[in-house]
Amino acid sequence: MKRGLLAEFETPEAMLLAIAELRSRGYRRLDAFTPYPIHGVDAALGLGRSPLTWIVLPFAIAGAAGGYLVQWHNSAYAYPLNVGGRPAHAAPAFVPITFEMMVLASALAGFVVMLFLARLPELWSPLFDVPGFERATIDRFWIGIDARDPALISPLAERDLTDLGAITVAWAGGARS
Repeated sequence: MKRGLLAEFETPEAMLLAIAELRSRGYRRLDAFTPYPIHGVDAALGLGRSPLTWIVLPFAIAGAAGGYLVQWHNSAYAYPLNVGGRPAHAAPAFVPITFEMMVLASALAGFVVMLFLARLPELWSPLFDVPGFERATIDRFWIGIDARDPALISPLAERDLTDLGAITVAWAGGARS
């Protein structure tokens, strides 16, 4: 969310009730800003599971395959050595490095993909200019309605939020519908 309507709440319970009520009134592009994780916020916002695991899976498989292929190439093809009667292609000996390459590839890919999906790093946002928004990292709970939400009509949304117990209602990004 870059632009939209922000509302401040004192307690997480009030914020969760407001999110549920706003969704029942037709608002769909909602976001929550809290100082710590709140159980139930994801479900209240209607968020599903992250696609991160399915995006990282091919990288994990590629890392494991690459690790195995490098070991096979060096041990069985390029430099075959007869050590103690061991076959050149000894698959059980390749398991630890194959596993470690899978972990390394998935960790690196997961980190980069997570940054991309979260649109990070974001050094500045119009939300930071809203007075009091810095308390979202200390002790306040904020709900944001994105300016692109088709249900967002300025005076009605402001009234809805104040009726739901918002302490402060402010616009971020300078745009009003």
